[in-house]
Formats: sequence, C-alpha cells, structure tokens
Amino acid sequence: MQLTFRTWRATANPDRTRGELAPREAQHLMALASGLSAKEIAREFGIQPATVKHSLARIYGRLGVHRGTAAVAEAIRRGWIAPLVLALLVADLSGQAVQRVQRPVRTRQQVTATSRVSRRDLGSVYA
Repeated sequence: MQLTFRTWRATANPDRTRGELAPREAQHLMALASGLSAKEIAREFGIQPATVKHSLARIYGRLGVHRGTAAVAEAIRRGWIAPLVLALLVADLSGQAVQRVQRPVRTRQQVTATSRVSRRDLGSVYA
C-alpha cells in the first residue's frame, strides 16, 4: 500500500508479515521525516502526543535505532519511505533545467584594531 504525506511517500503493509510498517506508523514516520515534532504530528492526525511517541518507539525498535534522524535514514535505506521528486519530474517534462539559486557567501569581515600603547615617562616623582 502506497501512502503520501507532504513531500514523502511510503510503502506500508497492513499485514506486516515481513516486519514492515503499519499504515499509521508509516504516516508518523513520514511526518517525522518532514520535520514535525511528536506534538505537531499528534495535532496533524488528531491523536494524543503519547500515542505518537509510542508509535515512534515501535518504529525505532523495528529499525534498530534510537533517534528520529537515524530512523528516517534507515527507513530510506530499506526503501520504506522516499522523498517525492515531483519538482524534478515536472522540470524534466517541461524541458527546463532545475537550477538551485545560491545566495552569496557571507564572510566575516576582518576587524583589525591596532592600538598603540605609549607610556610617557614623566620623570621621577621624587626629585
């Protein structure tokens, strides 16, 4: 079963005979890959944050990882989720090249302050 969420697509297996993701777990993982926190995922799907955290903990265990970024990377490696590349496909169909606009690199300005410390010998206080 193919699912999509924002710019991600996932393959879910409702039977989970091969240890793949359940449909709800796939939705949570795609939302995590989109950069949402557990609270934001809960708000998006209308469920409790504790439910999302429990679902993500199951996903982490299934993937053998301890963090969300590692879970997303491992799921991509296994082919369970993938980013959508619609922009590239549309650009390819129209014959135009997609070009990334780069901002000019801001460099730090070198600030050099030369201060000359001079001591004046005022002579002897005791004359």
